[in-house]
Amino acid sequence: MIGIIGIVVIFVMVFGGYLAAGGKMGIILKALPFEFMMIGGAAAGAFLIGNDMGGIKHTLKDVGKVFKGAKWKAQDYRELLCLLFELIRLARQNPVAIEEHIETPESSSIFSKYPKIMKDHEAIDLICDTMRSASMNYDDPHQVEEVLDKRMDANMHHALHSSHALQTMADGLPALGIVAAVLGVIKTMSSIDQPPEVLGKLIGGALVGTFLGVFLAYGLVGPFAAKVKGATEEDAHFYQLIREVLIANLHNHATNICIEVGRQNTPHHNRPSFSELEEALKSVKDAA
Repeated sequence: MIGIIGIVVIFVMVFGGYLAAGGKMGIILKALPFEFMMIGGAAAGAFLIGNDMGGIKHTLKDVGKVFKGAKWKAQDYRELLCLLFELIRLARQNPVAIEEHIETPESSSIFSKYPKIMKDHEAIDLICDTMRSASMNYDDPHQVEEVLDKRMDANMHHALHSSHALQTMADGLPALGIVAAVLGVIKTMSSIDQPPEVLGKLIGGALVGTFLGVFLAYGLVGPFAAKVKGATEEDAHFYQLIREVLIANLHNHATNICIEVGRQNTPHHNRPSFSELEEALKSVKDAA
């Protein structure tokens, strides 16, 4: 919602200020379709050249984060802590019983309680792979921590591809606007014998290209890239929480301490209070 409000504010302030200063929209509206075809089309073509099909789909999907924000909300963090609590408690009570849950999480009675987390393959794989390693006696916390760090760095690099692609497009748009403006000047020079009022409209139309390139770069695409990057980095805290809890588990801390480590590492605006988490964990124990 805030993204839509931001876009509306940009258009109202820019064009409202232009009209309030006595500007006329006629020349802009006349030139806009052709200038947008050149600038927008060239930017889209450059985007296709610079990305493979997977990157293109990833970027188009991530544009939704501009309007939806980060994927993981406060409730999701609370549910993740409850899920990890159940898994760690079971692994310590019955190391054999935990295997069926981490080997086939899609049919696990524990994982099925948390459908949103179940749909995220990276979160499930991160949990299951790490707990499977512990069950295979690969339980040196420092080695596991190093492996998880490398894995999460690689995932983060991939996740940020969308914001990098959008920022690259934003960086190129002003130059493409100049290209469109130069073409407009070339067109104007072919009509140099026309009266000033005609030349003025032609020059004004050419300058629409420069305006459009800069406006799209700094008013829309650049902010889109920044918002996608911010949402992606915020979502990374969800996987970081998994890392912290499972590493604490390998250090053989008490189950409640492991979960508290995770709670403390939750972003403050999504962090459940101590009493809220205690109530949620109590519900988990009662349901077991």
